[in-house]
Amino acid sequence: MTPQQSSLPGTIDVQAFIDNQRFSPYQWMVLIVCFLVVVADGFDTAAIGYVAPSVTREWGVSKLVLGNVLSASLVGLALGALIAGPCADRFGRKGVLLVSVAVFGLFSLATASAQSAAELSGWRFLTGLGLGAAIPNATTLLAEYAPARRRAFLVNSMFCGFTLGAAGGGFLAALIIPAWGWRSVFIVGGAAPMVLALLVLALPESIRFMVLRDWPADKIRTVLRRIAGSAEIQASRFTLPDDQADKLRSPLGLILSQRYRTGTLMLWTTYFLGVLVFYLVTSWMPTLVKDAGATVAEASLIAALFPLGGTLGAIACGWLMDRIDPHRVIGAAYFFTAVFTLAMGQATSGAYLTMLTPVAGLFMGAGLVSMPALAASFYPTHGRACGVGWMLGIGRFGGILGAVAGGTLLQLGLGMSSILSILAVPALLAAVAVAYKGWAGATETPLQTGVANEA
Repeated sequence: MTPQQSSLPGTIDVQAFIDNQRFSPYQWMVLIVCFLVVVADGFDTAAIGYVAPSVTREWGVSKLVLGNVLSASLVGLALGALIAGPCADRFGRKGVLLVSVAVFGLFSLATASAQSAAELSGWRFLTGLGLGAAIPNATTLLAEYAPARRRAFLVNSMFCGFTLGAAGGGFLAALIIPAWGWRSVFIVGGAAPMVLALLVLALPESIRFMVLRDWPADKIRTVLRRIAGSAEIQASRFTLPDDQADKLRSPLGLILSQRYRTGTLMLWTTYFLGVLVFYLVTSWMPTLVKDAGATVAEASLIAALFPLGGTLGAIACGWLMDRIDPHRVIGAAYFFTAVFTLAMGQATSGAYLTMLTPVAGLFMGAGLVSMPALAASFYPTHGRACGVGWMLGIGRFGGILGAVAGGTLLQLGLGMSSILSILAVPALLAAVAVAYKGWAGATETPLQTGVANEA
């Protein structure tokens, strides 16, 4: 297929080029590797929640101390995302992604050697730095290789790896903790990313980043040829649909500028509240269910149903976002998260809880997983990794609050019913925040609309 070109001879708008091509095997490689990175990220992020009951029994720590352990990795996740986003906009997506995967793999292995709650907290903090840096770069890299017409669906499909990894951690923990102890979970969670780091080496740098940073034309042509298959690329100049004035700002200054400020603040608010709900449930659900009378294995399996249900929801939400207003789609997902989380709190038996948990997780996953796709489409190339990274980083503070709040509420004597009912409130507020972003007109999406403007 002939690539769409600008009016200047020998010039190609790379986003228009990608939009006019089929999704090639080369782009499938980017999707698959990024998906596997996100699977490993989800597994390692949720692992501490699944081992929490075993750690409590072995060391005799209080639930408040355990809450501090749970929050340590989330502090690292927040800092990793905040630092990695601007670094990727400056130095490139691939290199930062490679370092982040190696870091969280190495320190996850080290976590298995912890002999105290303080030591466990330290290793989890360092693991979190890598975990937090990986997601925004995987998201940005895939978004910049995806055609606009399928971007939300592809990014959400990639992000399903997080919920699959988190759910897989629960099923795996139920199998291996009784046989080999809780440390085996971190050994598995560390070995897999070290292998994945080799696959990340095979990824290309973001095509949009290469154009933005004026990489040699031969390198850009090589990537475009791999996308186009046998098509010959004759162009000697490559452009982006972004506003060139954006390049004059720092990435952080760009996402907080007047043009993007309202959207940025609403993205932060929505994601913060969504992560608060997600991490309180995934971190404390095994303990809550166990305290209600279940075994460790039963508690891990029931808790795993929550992130597992999000996989189907995220794929459906991405498909809808490519077709109708994404703010309405995500807002509806958070609204129904509130409804079914409240229903979980009112469940009168284990059977009802088992049925309601994946349904609540379906809507939770749909809303939470769709946020990086919404952010990636909202920001221009120069600030995209920073915008996605800072949204994810700010959101992790919601996870910290959720982890600490869960321990505090348990120490105060609240049970599973009360805690889950309370969580309906932040889920509802998240729906309001993302709806306000759409209502306020903060819907400009340069990654999508720029192509049409250039055509």
